Amino acid sequence: MSQNSALAQQAQAAARVAAESAGVLVSNEGSLAGFLEIETLFNTVWRLPPGESVIPSELLCSIGHAGCNVTVARDQAGRLVGAAAAIVTPSSPSKKIASMYSLIAGVLPGNSDHGVGFALKQHQRAWGLDRDLSEMTWTFDPLVSRNARFNLTKLGAHASEYAVDFYGPMMGEMNANDPSDRLVAVWPLTSDESAACSEDRPVAVGLPDFGLHDVLRLGPDGEPAFVAANGALWCRVPTDIVALRGLDPRLAARWRLSVRAILTDVFASGHVARGVSRDGWYRLAPGGTA
Repeated sequence: MSQNSALAQQAQAAARVAAESAGVLVSNEGSLAGFLEIETLFNTVWRLPPGESVIPSELLCSIGHAGCNVTVARDQAGRLVGAAAAIVTPSSPSKKIASMYSLIAGVLPGNSDHGVGFALKQHQRAWGLDRDLSEMTWTFDPLVSRNARFNLTKLGAHASEYAVDFYGPMMGEMNANDPSDRLVAVWPLTSDESAACSEDRPVAVGLPDFGLHDVLRLGPDGEPAFVAANGALWCRVPTDIVALRGLDPRLAARWRLSVRAILTDVFASGHVARGVSRDGWYRLAPGGTA
């Protein structure tokens, strides 16, 4: 039983509302048939060639058997439309709290705008709080602005660690021939911001007006990509890097190096990514500020 029952109850209520809003049934998965479905779904989402697998059903089975989290979202007809998996990481001398590490989460193409991903994450938040876990971490591609906004604005996570080529070479149409750079998202499950976000009350993030003197660097497209405005730094990424990789892989590669250089320097100076605007601008606030 959670030591913070009031917050756990809030998370459970928010998770129910999120699932109802998305028109899905969200639950924990524990069957082999379900794990096989999840494997197929993830391979579809990541556009893997035949014979490759993002995460095999056997591993999902082991994760579930170990008492960790495997979450599924099904539509009213019972069709699997989304899934997520997370493991529990114990406290240690360097990390004083027990937390969750999200291994993977994905939503079937055609369902990404319906709130399914949000419902999955809110179920995971409730699952973690019910077990007295106060934080969840995961990695994401900093160039995929849609995911970045979901993580840092919609959920209320933040990031201050840039991992260069985190996974090494990756298979699949979405990732091939591009270094697997990642930001490390940290989601405080107990924070007021995360609770507000769970009830669809995120902090609005929008690039403020700026002048030429505020531009610190141009992007590979020749437009401002790094500016200082309104007490924060702002870094722009492409609106659709996946499409850009297919149309102009050389330009996509230049974006990778540009954003890598900006974010590694900014994080080293103590700034934290605390939101992303709809048009792909990261808000990088000084450490310790909101």
